[in-house]
Amino acid sequence: MSKTLMLISLCALLCTTGCESKKEEKEEETKFLVTSPLKKDTTITREYVCQIHAIQHIEVRALEKGYLEKIYVDEGQFVKKGQLMFQIMPMVYDAEMQKAKAEADFAEIEYQNTKQLSEKNVVSPNELALAKAKFDKAKAELMLAKVHLGFTEIKAPFDGIMDHFQVRLGSLVNEGDLLTTLSDNSEMWVYFNVPEAEYLNYKTNATEENLLKVNLLMANNQLFKYSGVVKTIEADFNNETGNIAFRATFPNPDKLLRHGETGNVEMTIPLRNAIIVPQKATYEVLEKKYVFVVDKSNVVHSREVVVASEMPDLYIIKEGLSQNEKILLEGIRKVKDGDKIEYEYEDPQTVLPKLRVYVE
Repeated sequence: MSKTLMLISLCALLCTTGCESKKEEKEEETKFLVTSPLKKDTTITREYVCQIHAIQHIEVRALEKGYLEKIYVDEGQFVKKGQLMFQIMPMVYDAEMQKAKAEADFAEIEYQNTKQLSEKNVVSPNELALAKAKFDKAKAELMLAKVHLGFTEIKAPFDGIMDHFQVRLGSLVNEGDLLTTLSDNSEMWVYFNVPEAEYLNYKTNATEENLLKVNLLMANNQLFKYSGVVKTIEADFNNETGNIAFRATFPNPDKLLRHGETGNVEMTIPLRNAIIVPQKATYEVLEKKYVFVVDKSNVVHSREVVVASEMPDLYIIKEGLSQNEKILLEGIRKVKDGDKIEYEYEDPQTVLPKLRVYVE
């Protein structure tokens, strides 16, 4: 009988111990980790689609009519300022210049003879003035003929890279016909559009001595090794998009960038008193972001938040949260709106460094 009682007591003790163990496990499982948003100054990096232009990009056109007699350069070639590029057949213009020179020589002889006669009072001062006018006119026509002859030689107006030819050797070109284009790629102008709010943030912090530096992500997803500087902003906003165009200047000593390329400008924007939360503390419903806010009675409430910016592992919150509120950090899929929970609180200063990103 005593053995039976001992056995019953042992079973009861094991049962009680097992129940208490399961109860403790359940309590452990239902303890949640809670933190608060972090409020501090930080920076974010924004990307903007951009268009890349050469600092000078012009059309090279014929200034006179004639046959294209010579081409001294090749497509894609780097040319120096003043280098001869094209030659239009100059014979007609050379002949016109020779004719104008002869007429100028004749007018000069007439003028000199009239001048000598005027000094002897043989001719009137009016005749001398008329001879002088004829001589001046002939000199002007000679100068004009020389200009026309000079226009048959098309020279590079600046150092640059040739584009493809629009004409071929022997082509008959008319005045104004496009021959090629020329790009000065020593520096590049990169244009990108910025929303109004970010423009205001930039103007608030920018000074003439502290110009905004930006980076260029090229089409191959590689970062261009030289930084650019925002030097110019257009005068007006686009009423349809609410954006304004910025222009950044990038050095291009290796001539890697070419006119007409595309890419993305990366611009670092300062944010004051930003409300920062871990991304894992949020969940999404129908493309809207939500968090669980824990009230003073330890009850969780679902609340929509508006995300201003996204960073790796973090969200910058625009609306919906304040610094002193508590939010559920882990276990958001295990609770529903109105649940009462037990939690452990962890300071946001210790939570954020555990994430992959470091907030400055």
